[in-house]
Amino acid sequence: MTTPYGGPVTFLFVPSPLVGAATWAPVADLLGGPVADLAGATTPAAVVDAVAAAAAGLEEVVLVPHSNAGLYAPLLAARLGARATVYVDAALAGDGPDTPLAPPRFLELLQDLACDDGLLPPWTRWWEDVSGLFPDDATRAAVEAGQPRLPLAYFTSRVEVPPGWLSRPNAYLAFGDTYADEVALALAHGWPLTTMPGRHLHQLVAPTEVAGAIAELAARAGAP
Repeated sequence: MTTPYGGPVTFLFVPSPLVGAATWAPVADLLGGPVADLAGATTPAAVVDAVAAAAAGLEEVVLVPHSNAGLYAPLLAARLGARATVYVDAALAGDGPDTPLAPPRFLELLQDLACDDGLLPPWTRWWEDVSGLFPDDATRAAVEAGQPRLPLAYFTSRVEVPPGWLSRPNAYLAFGDTYADEVALALAHGWPLTTMPGRHLHQLVAPTEVAGAIAELAARAGAP
């Protein structure tokens, strides 16, 4: 896809390791970029390797991480030489040198959810009502079919954070106010920012609107 900031780019969509590639499929179809396949990636190293594999042969990459995948984006952007990163309703890393995959209070919730074998239920079973996250039953079924059961140990791991990542070409797209702290951080660092009403999987509900916002934010993030 060509954007206003200097020629063709390839959007590389990185789904949350908790929910899988189906969450990005409609937007990826519209923008013409691949979705990283994280199936079987149950450690941070495996997630990084899977995204690197998806990026093989791509040029002028714009990373588009969602949710928990945002914590990997600084490391991935540095390793892949990404042109820009557009975070979509995503967690943001700390200042480094590494960042946890779950904050302490959230980790307590996950510990209560874990089964005796150390595995967590699929993500949609963490919450009492997720019906409003999906536009229809078929979309929900497609997402749930690709959800992994991650080990609790995944969330006690940490991910490397390269120095200076906050000053790279970054932008943020928020759905509602779930990630209010992340929005505040983006604003504090002068990132291009768009907020649209919606829940955490709004890219499934309004893919055309979300695709347009991602393309526009990528242009703004990469502008000279």
